[in-house]
Amino acid sequence: MSKQKPSDLSLIEPVLDSYAEVPGSLIAILQETQAAYGYLPMDAMEYIAKRTGTPIATIVGVATFYAQFRLEPVGKYLIMLCQGTACHVNGSELISAAISDELGIHDGETTPDGLFSLEHVACLGCCSLSPVMMINGTTYSSLTPDKAKKVLRSLAAESAEGGASA
Repeated sequence: MSKQKPSDLSLIEPVLDSYAEVPGSLIAILQETQAAYGYLPMDAMEYIAKRTGTPIATIVGVATFYAQFRLEPVGKYLIMLCQGTACHVNGSELISAAISDELGIHDGETTPDGLFSLEHVACLGCCSLSPVMMINGTTYSSLTPDKAKKVLRSLAAESAEGGASA
């Protein structure tokens, strides 16, 4: 893991006030923590351990077991590329290659400028629109390699102009 700046732990106080004493609530606490920071900072997990009395090894074990949790910050634009059956059959591998070609990153990586992160996901539930990628909640469907690159270029240009995220 890369060196991370200290987290503002006050962001997770409300969730810990609500759930610290509730048995079986660790996953909910981690989900809320990730929602607050965009990932699970180590100092936040250590604080959760202290507040809940749960061993840090258990918390890290849960965080690393479930694919929904991230231990590193993601880029401004999180690209979730569907790898489900329909998307795979309709060319998600070509879309992945186009994204890698355009951005110089692969699954699980973030561009050096922190703008884009790529994450392959099992299914986005948009099978009739395949192949599909979702970027910050916006779905891009019926993708071709060129269409995917055009979307990425548009987002990069928008960001360079100081525009809002997708």
